[in-house]
Amino acid sequence: MAKIVFKSTDEYISAQPEPIQVLLQDVRKAIRKAVPSAEETISYNIPTYKLHKQPVIYFAGWKKHYSLYPATGPLIAEFKEALARYKISRGTIQFSFTEPVPSKLIEGIAKFRLKEVTAGQSRKTSAPDG
Repeated sequence: MAKIVFKSTDEYISAQPEPIQVLLQDVRKAIRKAVPSAEETISYNIPTYKLHKQPVIYFAGWKKHYSLYPATGPLIAEFKEALARYKISRGTIQFSFTEPVPSKLIEGIAKFRLKEVTAGQSRKTSAPDG
């Protein structure tokens, strides 16, 4: 069976089972609300939000959960209490399809990632030439 290569977030979400589509749309809305200036694209065949060509946050739907990426060390430390109930594995945060989408938490995570990315950009642009 040929692997589907997605060209847009709409295409990605519409390829998911119908009940999952609603949840993924809620995830998408929370991210768009938090980082409205980010470009919505597909990278690694999953929805990706980039600012100045740098990835801010990704999400993906799987068989039993959906995930946000990347879950950096500082991000996990910042949201330690709020993330205590979720599985964190290899830089991902996993959310169950059986629970409501934690929109405010996702917005906070996306905003935090935006700060990480923009801080990284400012360090690159202010670094002395060597």
